[in-house]
Amino acid sequence: MKVSWLLLTAGVLLLFFGGYASWTAGRLDRLHHRVELARAALETELVRRAALVAELAGAGVLDPASSLLLLDAAHRARTATADDREQAESALTRAVNATGTDDEPWSSELALAMRRVQLARRFHNDVVVSTRDLRQRRLVQWFRLAGRAPMPGTIELEDGR
Repeated sequence: MKVSWLLLTAGVLLLFFGGYASWTAGRLDRLHHRVELARAALETELVRRAALVAELAGAGVLDPASSLLLLDAAHRARTATADDREQAESALTRAVNATGTDDEPWSSELALAMRRVQLARRFHNDVVVSTRDLRQRRLVQWFRLAGRAPMPGTIELEDGR
C-alpha cells in the first residue's frame, strides 16, 4: 500500500515537472520567434531611415557638403556587413545630427524616422533581455530546453536618445 502511494506521488511530480518543462520550452520558443520578428522590424526601420536620408541628401535642399556627408553615411549604412552594421548606423545618426536639419521643412519626417529606429531598437533589446533571462535559468540549461538556438544579442546604436 505504501509503495503504491509513493509511486503515485512520484508519477504526479514527474507529470508536473514535465508539464512545467514543456511550458518553459514553448515560452522560450515564442521568445526566440519574437526576437526574430523584432530584429526584422528594426532592420526595416534602419533601411527606411537610410533611404529617407539618401533621398533628402539628393533633393538639393542642403548645402553640398551636408548632402555629401549624409549621402555617404546613408550609403555606408545600407551596404555595411553584419559586423560593421552597428557602427555604420551610428555614424548615420551622427551625420544627421551634425548637419543641423532641424529647421528644414522635412525635419519632422526625419525626426519620425529617427524615433521609429529608437523604438524598434528598444523593443528588440527588451525581447532579447527577456529571452536571455529565461535561458539563464538552471532548468533551461540543465535540460537544454533552448535546443540549438543561438543566444540572441542586443543591438547597441547611437540613435539620438
